[in-house]
Amino acid sequence: MRQIGSDITQDAFLGGALQIRQPKVGYRAATDPVFLAASVPVNSGQTVLELGCGVGVAMLCLGFRVPDCSITGLEIQPEYAELARENACMNNIDAAIVSGDLMQMPQELRDQSFDHVMFNPPFYDEGKVTTPNDSGKSQAFVMSLDISDWVKVAMKRLKPKGRLTFIHRIDVLPKALGALDEIAGDITIKPLVSREDQSAKRIIVTCRKGTNGPPILRPPFVIHNSETHDADAGAYSKVAEGVLRNGDALPIS
Repeated sequence: MRQIGSDITQDAFLGGALQIRQPKVGYRAATDPVFLAASVPVNSGQTVLELGCGVGVAMLCLGFRVPDCSITGLEIQPEYAELARENACMNNIDAAIVSGDLMQMPQELRDQSFDHVMFNPPFYDEGKVTTPNDSGKSQAFVMSLDISDWVKVAMKRLKPKGRLTFIHRIDVLPKALGALDEIAGDITIKPLVSREDQSAKRIIVTCRKGTNGPPILRPPFVIHNSETHDADAGAYSKVAEGVLRNGDALPIS
């Protein structure tokens, strides 16, 4: 296991219940993977695949909340995949991490189907943002694949009536819904807002493969308190605090 030093930091998640090693320079997980993990309605004994697991924050938050589920992660960057393995071991969470490309799925994953698939893909369109110099951060931030590619790959790995859950920018929603048309139902959309009086910039979407239930737009998940003093301007809402500090579930559907 690599030592903490000039290139690796060890950071606390879920109020210190998880210790995560990640690159000091490169993609560094924040709140989105924690919110994603909290939104997946996994039961004990079910199987979960995370596409693009990075250093493993989302999958390990999920494993902490539901210890008896079976977790697999796919990660294209070998150094991030190795950190995910180390983080799983360090936190005593049983998880299998596979190194490989989303669009060239390793055979060991093509041979499996899962109860749940989740992903937190790169958010930013190529050419619309300055590409980070660090290759790891660039791959994690800048979209090289369309949201429809992620959706189609995820659906192939789901069992019949299995559930897909993902977090993304709100402006990708029309294209995501187009990709889900006729192959998924029971689509539930949860906007994320920083405060009650602000517009949503991100959404969590969940749906089920091969069902035909109507789509539902849920009330927004408010991340920060609406009324704060300068000293606690970043204070989290009660629900966000429970998710981020205690590993609570975030019901979506």
